Amino acid sequence: MSERIESYGAFFLFYLREHARPLTRALHYAAAFASLAVLFYGLVIGPLWLVLLMPLAGYGLAWFAHFFIEKNRPATFQYPGWSLISDYVMTWLWLTGRLGPWLDKAGVARSKAPAHQR
Repeated sequence: MSERIESYGAFFLFYLREHARPLTRALHYAAAFASLAVLFYGLVIGPLWLVLLMPLAGYGLAWFAHFFIEKNRPATFQYPGWSLISDYVMTWLWLTGRLGPWLDKAGVARSKAPAHQR
């Protein structure tokens, strides 16, 4: 990517294209849940220092997906804030069954799998 993306709307479509493979997205969903679980556990049950492991829980699976499945460079390296937000936005859209139209808008081909598996 050579030009800097200036709006979050444009970035989110780019982000979805960088997560074109269903397995990449699935690993990102798992990473989002893992990071929130670590945060919750550290804050509520403790010890509090476990909260420091949240980035590892969140980025470990996600980066694995980029390097070995999608075979691209995580957008986190250039757009850390927007990428972090987009991980949770994409997961929320998937959970609520509203990700499909966004994938279409981004030009990401979808499989014939049931909607909950996309």
